[in-house]
Amino acid sequence: MAMKIRLARGGSKKRPFYRVVAADSRMPRDGRFIEKLGTYNPLLPKDSEERVKLDLERVQYWLDQGAQPTDRVARFLEASGTVAKTERNNPKKAVPGKKAQDRTEEKAAKAAEAAEAAAAPAEEAAAEE
Repeated sequence: MAMKIRLARGGSKKRPFYRVVAADSRMPRDGRFIEKLGTYNPLLPKDSEERVKLDLERVQYWLDQGAQPTDRVARFLEASGTVAKTERNNPKKAVPGKKAQDRTEEKAAKAAEAAEAAAAPAEEAAAEE
């Protein structure tokens, strides 16, 4: 049985509240779970201690049993120091699209022309004196 440590959504529309649960990976997101391990309230400020609450002993037990945390839960566990940090890499996400790159190049070219034009009259004025 493939176990996951994941979030189960609760709360009303536009007011999310999540339970951190240990569940069989074949069960639905908000469906049957084996054990509740904590809570996550994204509406609270990031520095609030109430935002993420975890029973770290039980989380460690499930990790030892082979449960795999989802990406979001893994970040919570990294922040608490339970799991070692993993290097994430998504280089293409930060790169602007082709049109944005073209616009940036055009702006740079116009700025260079404007700087050149501004420097030319200043040189002529210095030469006249």
